[in-house]
Amino acid sequence: MEMITSIDFAILDAIQQIRCAFLDYVMAFFTYLGEAGVLWIVTGVVLLFFKKTRATGAMLLAALALSFVVGNFVIKPIVARPRPFLINTNVNLFLSAPSGYSFPSGHATTAAAPAMVLLLKQRKLGLIALPVALLIMFSRLYNYVHYPSDILCGIVLGVLSALLVVFIFRKTGLERKLSPVAE
Repeated sequence: MEMITSIDFAILDAIQQIRCAFLDYVMAFFTYLGEAGVLWIVTGVVLLFFKKTRATGAMLLAALALSFVVGNFVIKPIVARPRPFLINTNVNLFLSAPSGYSFPSGHATTAAAPAMVLLLKQRKLGLIALPVALLIMFSRLYNYVHYPSDILCGIVLGVLSALLVVFIFRKTGLERKLSPVAE
């Protein structure tokens, strides 16, 4: 674990070398865009309104909920990893200090799950969602509130949640029932 933490801090400290006022605001924007999964919830709800995308919206929301619950209520309390700014107090945060544990990154988890569902089910939307999700994730590193390993594990959890939900929707026929015109 010491080696992972050492690599994590080396990457975080390297990212701190590109900090500037412009990027502070851009990265704050992307962090807030990912806050509480609101962007993804709105996206899922909008998709529910159209017959062609209804199943995708339901899958997106289900994957988002699954990844959020497993990440925040199961894994975070077990691992209980303090955030990097609590360990390296020499870093000045541009944002308000978030509370809670660091591992896995909730922002990464709740961005990866919907982006993966969209990539699988609505390719064009997925190709838009992916860079947004990646910028949300990078903003957490830039803002020194997560370690790179938090982000990587959040991505894994989000992708696995999306794959599981898509599989369940297919196997149960729920996808076809919700969107009769689905691919």
